[in-house]
Amino acid sequence: REVLLGMAPHIIWPMRFVLPHHSALRPAALIRIGLFLYDHLGGRKFLPSSRGIDLRGTPEGRPLKDNFTRGFEYSDCWVDDARLVVLNAMDAKARGADIRTRTEVVSAREESGRWQLTLQTRDPVTGALERRETLQSRALVNAGGPWVDDVLNKRVGKNGKARIRLVKGSHIVVPRLFEHDHAYILQNPDQRIIFAIPYEERYTLVGTTDVDYRGDPAAAAIDDAEVDYLCEQASRYFRRPVGAADVRWSYSGVRPLLDDGADAAAVTRDYQLESRTDGAPLLSVWGGKLTTYRKLAEEAAAEAGRLLGEQRLPWTE
Repeated sequence: REVLLGMAPHIIWPMRFVLPHHSALRPAALIRIGLFLYDHLGGRKFLPSSRGIDLRGTPEGRPLKDNFTRGFEYSDCWVDDARLVVLNAMDAKARGADIRTRTEVVSAREESGRWQLTLQTRDPVTGALERRETLQSRALVNAGGPWVDDVLNKRVGKNGKARIRLVKGSHIVVPRLFEHDHAYILQNPDQRIIFAIPYEERYTLVGTTDVDYRGDPAAAAIDDAEVDYLCEQASRYFRRPVGAADVRWSYSGVRPLLDDGADAAAVTRDYQLESRTDGAPLLSVWGGKLTTYRKLAEEAAAEAGRLLGEQRLPWTE
């Protein structure tokens, strides 16, 4: 977090999170231990440390119901993730990469120890085919995210050892539930958590859910059960009840997680790199998350270099 904050403070901002507590939730001592580890294992240098807080009579406590009198506060960051993707692509281009937006890999086939790639580009509005071309490469990295299986099985014609699990996360936007600039992390009776975050001055963003998903990741959308769940959990904490009629907007995304057989909310956020050397080099990326994307990318680049017989030292900081 702090590495990214130092690199791009124009799209990443510090944010304090408030964790209200009462006796029916996880024990306070356990939360203190967790926050201590969070402070000291994450390489924190600049962000304020966590602390216990008295919510009575404070701006952070006023929006909450009366039974929430104590809690904890810790630091995290808010990022414009779409802009972060664009900046990474711009940096890659500056270092020699050829960035192809709106370009689909139709097929990838091995031929004489190299990959023959068929690409096509379509108009984003009409869907009309604009260009189709064939490229050749020494190695192929499959970083398809939620489509990693689709790329490997249907475009490349291979089977992977790892298995991806698609978990949908949905958010709702409701009229502002509090006036201050802190966010809330809310523990629920089902042991899951949701966040309530200041959003665009007049609103509060509430999310997320964890629901197993099957289908095209691009078509993911919130359903009524998710709306009801988020409204119910937020209403456990805030004085002003939140209902489906309050929802002004919603959005959903799909996380490509390693399938370890756990419940959707507990499935690992770790990643795995899978290499194939029985032919043209192929590297597939399974899982991962935003906070570890630089470490993942560095390891993937090093592994791609190894597959090509090029041992280069990491240069990221």
